[in-house]
Amino acid sequence: MYNNKHLFNMKKIFLSLFIIVVFGMYSCNDFLYVRPVGQVDEDALLTHEGITMVMTSMYSTFYSTGFNNATTNYCWGDVLGGSANKGSAFADQTAFTALEVYNFVTDNSYLSGKWSYCYNGVFKANVVNAMAEKMESELRAIPGEAKDFYTETLAQAAFMRGYWHFEVIRLYSAAVPYVGIEDYKTSVNPLVSNVDESGNYIYIWDKVVADLQFAYDNLPDVWSSERGRPNKWAAAALLAKVKMYQSSPYNGQNGTSNKWAEVKSLIETIMANGKQNDGQKFRLADTYEDLFNAAVSDWTGESVFDVQYAISGTQTTTNTHAGSPNIAPPGALGNSGWGFLCPSHDFVNMHIVDANGLPFTDYSWRNLPVLSVITGTSVTTDLDVYVDPRLDQSVGRFHTPFLDYAIPVTTDGWVRETTNGGPYLNKKFIGKKSDAGTYRVANSAGSTSKNFHMIRYADVLLWYAETLIELGQHQEAREYVNQVRARAANWYLEAADPDDMSPTTSSYVFDDKINGTTGANAAGNYRIGLWPESQFATKEGALYALRLERHLELGIEGHRWYDLARWGIIGPELRGYLAFERNHLNRYASSTYLDNWVFIPLPITQILMMEGLLVQNAAWK
Repeated sequence: MYNNKHLFNMKKIFLSLFIIVVFGMYSCNDFLYVRPVGQVDEDALLTHEGITMVMTSMYSTFYSTGFNNATTNYCWGDVLGGSANKGSAFADQTAFTALEVYNFVTDNSYLSGKWSYCYNGVFKANVVNAMAEKMESELRAIPGEAKDFYTETLAQAAFMRGYWHFEVIRLYSAAVPYVGIEDYKTSVNPLVSNVDESGNYIYIWDKVVADLQFAYDNLPDVWSSERGRPNKWAAAALLAKVKMYQSSPYNGQNGTSNKWAEVKSLIETIMANGKQNDGQKFRLADTYEDLFNAAVSDWTGESVFDVQYAISGTQTTTNTHAGSPNIAPPGALGNSGWGFLCPSHDFVNMHIVDANGLPFTDYSWRNLPVLSVITGTSVTTDLDVYVDPRLDQSVGRFHTPFLDYAIPVTTDGWVRETTNGGPYLNKKFIGKKSDAGTYRVANSAGSTSKNFHMIRYADVLLWYAETLIELGQHQEAREYVNQVRARAANWYLEAADPDDMSPTTSSYVFDDKINGTTGANAAGNYRIGLWPESQFATKEGALYALRLERHLELGIEGHRWYDLARWGIIGPELRGYLAFERNHLNRYASSTYLDNWVFIPLPITQILMMEGLLVQNAAWK
């Protein structure tokens, strides 16, 4: 949770030339390769101030300008998961395009780039751990937030080491090298195998769990003045997430085991006692819109594990969730215009609801016309169709207000290459026009000081619902899924005057089946209701509703592919997505997705570098 503004109470956060030089010796350009001490003697950093700077670099790994390394994980979670198209031009970022159409080649640079970036995060956590151990007595004498500075430093390093190993697990499988502090200390080039002497895979679930358990046991409830650090409840949530993944089917390929009872107990503790770093008990934000409005998004009660951002001067890339190009807003907003991250037809159509305000439970949204159609530079959008109100917070649709900027009518300036990106716009991560100078850099719509929610409380509630379903408590799960749906009724997008974006009248309404009310002057027709008991009568029905709700609530936040993979349903789900999406975007004409692709392949460059110690995962042998 790297916070450009006040992490560790440092007067200056942005890395100075000194820190950059220091971390010339603390970098990991290739897999598990640790450079020996170089330009700066390590002893110069073995002070309270020095290790604080080293921790700053450790946390800075949450920020990356790389498409494949973005904090949001949109390349992997959303584009691979079918929630979004890559966007931009077909020929732009060809390695990304190859992944988008599921052309998995083991020398794809995105595969090796993500791998190296994650292990660099592991490396920096080990640097902090090793340095702290060298000055244990001195650091133990310094009071921490709840314990001592030494213990809390090790706990932060353990949290980060666990986080980055889990990022590797989620993409490449749990049969990957675990690089612990002892591996780091014994060699400048710690080559760690992912198989034992008999050639059996070594699954690292329990080692990651141990790191996060240590963090949970030793981090404070809250950081009273340094809110950028993970507290014990962020560690508890990440620990619950790891155990949930460890319990998931994965088509039997990932060394999993049943931890559902442990997940249930841990989440119940989080719900009863968990707090943000401002001391507020976890709760759902008042509205869905609040989560993405920079003026209020940072501490709504839902910030379980946030990466924090701030604005400074005129810089435009170090305060965006993935680097300005990656979430580039449309050029029509006055800058950039790369046009990446375009929500898919399938994701948008999934928001269409029935007369009760519920999504379709038989995939029949794929039998309906798409909501927006491009003809030349013109776009028609069917606003009469009733949709879940969350759609117009997650997605920019033509003929509806795009935040407070304008109402898109033609593709000019809004879609870079319509045959590649489609007719829908990235919206969740963009700062408002009125945020300029306060919550975003004035000349960059893509910059924003709003946090990115790595884990938010709605996510935790849906984990709990899933856990209850897996433990046979289907109807109890319904309560928690409906808590999330009920919050969605607290906001809808209102109509705006196209000249000055002020409120205006319209014939569209919000049909709130939950509260029995009707909202007027909507930007399109909206409707939402609660899941009935009948949907949760069986495990199959309950899981279907839970999985739909996760996509509707968390769409374009980097989750979908990971969920489909761990549920063991990724093959049929993505083949269904492709069958629908290829009707509208020709690049998917020959794409397919196989059932056993629950991981992406290990990068061939890393396998060759490891000289037999690293063995390709089971899905790609």
